[in-house]
Amino acid sequence: MSALFILIIISILVAGSFLAAFLWSVSNGQYDDDYTPSVRMLFDNDGAKTNQTTSPKQ
Repeated sequence: MSALFILIIISILVAGSFLAAFLWSVSNGQYDDDYTPSVRMLFDNDGAKTNQTTSPKQ
């Protein structure tokens, strides 16, 4: 029975640490940009084109 109490306490500590990490990321602006990730694949990627032209020729 005491092992059950230890597991409950450990699970509450783990859940609290995940909650603290989530609140820290929200306060630092991690989830501010909702629009860009959904349309990122539609933007032109000039970096990929320059990597193809600078590859060494054999």
